[in-house]
Amino acid sequence: MTRPGGGPRNPQNRRVAILTASSLSRNPRAFKEAKTVANAGYEVIVYGACFEAGQRQIDEELARRHSFSFKSVLEGGIRPQLLSFWRRVRTRAGVDLNRYLHIENSWQLGPAVVELEKQSRIAKADYYIAHLEQGSWVGAQLHRSGSMVGIDMEDWYSEDLPLEARKYRPLKLLRDVERKLLTSGAHATCTSHAMSKALAAEFGCPHPTVLYNAFPWSDRGAMDGLSKDRRDRRLPSIHWFSQTLGHGRGLEDLVDALHLLTHEAEIHLRGKPVSGFENWLAHRVPEEWRGRIVVHELVSNAELLSRIAEHDIGFAGETPLIRNKDLTVSNKILYYLLAGLAVVASDTAGQREVAAQATGGVFLYSSGDAPALAARLDALLGSTDALREAKASALDAAEQTFCWERQEQSLLEAINRALGRSGG
Repeated sequence: MTRPGGGPRNPQNRRVAILTASSLSRNPRAFKEAKTVANAGYEVIVYGACFEAGQRQIDEELARRHSFSFKSVLEGGIRPQLLSFWRRVRTRAGVDLNRYLHIENSWQLGPAVVELEKQSRIAKADYYIAHLEQGSWVGAQLHRSGSMVGIDMEDWYSEDLPLEARKYRPLKLLRDVERKLLTSGAHATCTSHAMSKALAAEFGCPHPTVLYNAFPWSDRGAMDGLSKDRRDRRLPSIHWFSQTLGHGRGLEDLVDALHLLTHEAEIHLRGKPVSGFENWLAHRVPEEWRGRIVVHELVSNAELLSRIAEHDIGFAGETPLIRNKDLTVSNKILYYLLAGLAVVASDTAGQREVAAQATGGVFLYSSGDAPALAARLDALLGSTDALREAKASALDAAEQTFCWERQEQSLLEAINRALGRSGG
């Protein structure tokens, strides 16, 4: 027999199916998990969802290079346009069922949930690992049918998003899924000790294994060393990134602090702006700062570390008002550490946890306290020595703790324990 990547497969090895309903290249946590499990000798297949043939080919090739398989559950069918239309209608119907009749349902979780369940059952894997909302719901169904299922809580789905966005969310359904898999699933992982303790207290489950969503230290070897973002190298540079540029993501704190800064800097923001973002920025930013704020388009995951590493300070202004955001450790802060940036971060529970293990590299301020943020930034911007020492401390923390090479053994131990209970 051969493994999906073409290498030899031990017949005693188990097949592990990772359920995401997402593009592989856009879900780095599932990608890192798949690589780690495949490298340990398991046969791994990731069930995701791609809406474009080009993206599917990228994901399939990415998996092949790392000796596992990727399958988009949305591929196939003699009338792909009709199927795509039907999935959009189905998702809209699911949302409306909850909005108007208060009937929570799996359809509203996303457009691939039906196909993901079907393909997952066909897989007949020895072990399933559920990711994201659609994958978690499918994992709960498989668990009820007697399959071995673990869950990765890369977010606390029933405790995410602002209140106005939660109004028609299937919160009871999500909590039931979380409770089922956390209390009786074969293993569970999450993104911080703060979240692990909160989940155990909420559901009466064992403490999930903590896997920081860190990135491989080896990724630093592929950094391009180019300078594409910076305009004036004489000024220190502050960087912030997200998929979306808009309000409610911590930028308010940074913009409000600009009025109070006594030292100059460049501000670099990376993401896709929401409608009206430019007007919002123009009205909030002091006139003397407007020429020093640069908005950048998104770049590929392969390039992101290189672009972050151009800068000096990484800003992570997460909100403590959303329970998930308070407890988790975001990709931002871990990318900043790996890139060797000094970090200024709001004092969420998750970020306090990182700061305690990255002494001298992460500096906290109280969320919403613009003067406190300005003081933290000025202390770094006004001292070349302080900034250099902070950047060195951040990089050391990444190497010693916050890189994937330091995390993956905990994942393998959890999976091996789970399979060991069934004779694996």
